Amino acid sequence: MHIALVLCLLLGSITLAAQRADHWEVEAESTDTHLEFSDEMVELWTSAGLTLWWRQPMTVPFTVDYEAMVVKRDSSDRLSDLNCFWLAADPGVADGNVMTRLAERDGVFARASSLQLYYVGYGGNWNTTTRFRRYNGRPQPPLLAEFTDSAHLLLPNKWYRIRIEATRVRTRYYINEELLFEYADPQPLVRGWFGFRTTWSHCRLRNFRVVDSAPE
Repeated sequence: MHIALVLCLLLGSITLAAQRADHWEVEAESTDTHLEFSDEMVELWTSAGLTLWWRQPMTVPFTVDYEAMVVKRDSSDRLSDLNCFWLAADPGVADGNVMTRLAERDGVFARASSLQLYYVGYGGNWNTTTRFRRYNGRPQPPLLAEFTDSAHLLLPNKWYRIRIEATRVRTRYYINEELLFEYADPQPLVRGWFGFRTTWSHCRLRNFRVVDSAPE
């Protein structure tokens, strides 16, 4: 039997009727946000910034693997921001748990600069840039690499397979089997949380899994 699992943010309250949703924590800038969890996927509609945090922390080495899509059915759908955070930690909290100060960040993208993490913004800025950053807990995290060519921007209604590998030596980001970013961090992040990040978009997420290993 197919059971739809629905999470709605209405007037600042969260109604949760979900089993798989228990794996995730929502950090949303707007109450005009709707998420549906099913056996097949998570579907998100948001009019502002949103991070969907995987509740379990990860310690290197690991591999995160999932598929994601930005849905564009008509002119009201915005094609932008198939983004993610990984190895995110809050240096202002004793155990680094990013869930501790959700209400202070409130889904606002600029407030994520208080965290330490790796970030890829795929098809950001109205689908004009694809960027890799290493956040260091301070404003204006450095830009490590960027693409602006059409081959590295979003196509509507297309499933993208994303794989992230992290070890004590380096981290890698693949999309559709292409190694897009690789970084040997002189001060590597070794423990933190994963977050699927988007803003003002309609997205789908499926086949999310974490493996406790990654190639050096």
